[in-house]
Amino acid sequence: MWDPAQYLRFGDERSRPFFDLTARIQATDPALVADLGCGPGQLTAALAGRWPAAQVRGLDSDPAMIAAARALDVPDRVSFAQGDLRDFKPERPVDVIVCNAVLQWVPGHTEVIRQWTGTLAAGGWLAFQVPGNLDQPIHAIVRELAGSGRWRSRLAGVELNRQAGDPAYYADLLLRDGCRVDAWESTYLHVLPGADPVLEWAKGTALRPVLSALDPAEAAAFGQEYGALAAAAYPAAPYGTILPFRRVFVVAQVPG
Repeated sequence: MWDPAQYLRFGDERSRPFFDLTARIQATDPALVADLGCGPGQLTAALAGRWPAAQVRGLDSDPAMIAAARALDVPDRVSFAQGDLRDFKPERPVDVIVCNAVLQWVPGHTEVIRQWTGTLAAGGWLAFQVPGNLDQPIHAIVRELAGSGRWRSRLAGVELNRQAGDPAYYADLLLRDGCRVDAWESTYLHVLPGADPVLEWAKGTALRPVLSALDPAEAAAFGQEYGALAAAAYPAAPYGTILPFRRVFVVAQVPG
């Protein structure tokens, strides 16, 4: 379903929240680090660079993403596997779990978070980031088009991007489980270049379920409709197109 090249088209913008998230992890010398929903693996490799003695495991459900990750030039201590992050069962307790912009796709992700804390070593760290902008036009246009007369029957069973909780929701969840929690939100103002940049951004994430469910001609027609509405919602300026993007961050440490 996923296209690594399309996803990485805005790699700098997509990676910034990852580095803002992981900067708050205070682990000094972890032995085992897991990147759950690792995508094409570049950011997993960055975790290996930060902790040069750690074994680093990347997990993603999409075969194209895992193929791209396995093509990277990484140390032998970095490995990638295809699998559902809901079934993550490490061979030993994990010191750091990172999950970047994935949980919004996962049904029942609250229970998944609690499951992951149970796999951490004493004093281990869980860090995750999720988009917090489902109410914004970039997502609302997808829902409106998918429910319109032209597309309703073709897209009736498609699961669209789900919303995540607010920082306080996750803080309450993890504090009640005895964790030490740092939770916050940030709104990035991405300045995107080129023609139809919001359409191109959405092709890498929010539009993937829709485009995968349609044949090529239908996907092109849907994209054309989406692009026109997105261009009206996010007007271009001489310097580019501003895309505001709110994200929710959580870093938690389990008791030592």
